[in-house]
Amino acid sequence: MTSSDKPDNAADTSDTTAGHTGVAAMDWAAASADPQYRAAVVDLLGALAYGELAAFERLAEDAKLAPTLADKAELAKMASAEFHHFERLRDRLAGIGEEPTQAMEPFVAAYDGFHKQTAPSDWLEGLVKAYVGDSIASDFYREVAARLDSDTRALVLAVLDDTGHGGFAVEKVRAAIDADPRVGGRLALWARRLMGEALSQSQRVVADRDALSTMLVGGVADGFDLAEVGRMFSRITEAHTKRMAALGLAA
Repeated sequence: MTSSDKPDNAADTSDTTAGHTGVAAMDWAAASADPQYRAAVVDLLGALAYGELAAFERLAEDAKLAPTLADKAELAKMASAEFHHFERLRDRLAGIGEEPTQAMEPFVAAYDGFHKQTAPSDWLEGLVKAYVGDSIASDFYREVAARLDSDTRALVLAVLDDTGHGGFAVEKVRAAIDADPRVGGRLALWARRLMGEALSQSQRVVADRDALSTMLVGGVADGFDLAEVGRMFSRITEAHTKRMAALGLAA
């Protein structure tokens, strides 16, 4: 996830329990008394932590494709922010008595598989992947965060805050399309592929982790019912369509 550490902003949106019910109105100390809820949160933080570590590695690698030194520096700055978020999640896992690498391990294959299947062939594909692919994951985690205890919700939202990578990607991609409109068709196909792969991968991850899947369908915390799961993916798809339009691409 291409995100930036803005704890003040996150606190504005997540630290209050007003309007929340059930687990979402509790803090971690109260909510974690339920072992199934605790297991779900450990899974969630493990998945997020490895996602941030993988994003750091990918951005550092993508910087090699950057056409200018200024672009290379911008991606390096974003990679640094991702690693800082990884550290926050790692420290949180350790702080609640969990071994961070063990919490991340179940998600390594899924993340690595996604990145292997969607390796960009050039600079522009890398930008679209970071903007579109990571944003899909961020949308999903924000949906889940609304149902978490207040402490975990604040942390999750903080590490999902925008780094400004979105604006950077939009500027560069639109400029490339203006220079050569044929680029737009290729990038639109690429973005559609990313959308399909990201949704499939997230569904597989949830299905493989009992605690996460139970939480999402209402067995733990204030989960989704099946109808709400459908509405959630509709909202994610709608947000994707808007991002495509911002890039100047057809969804």
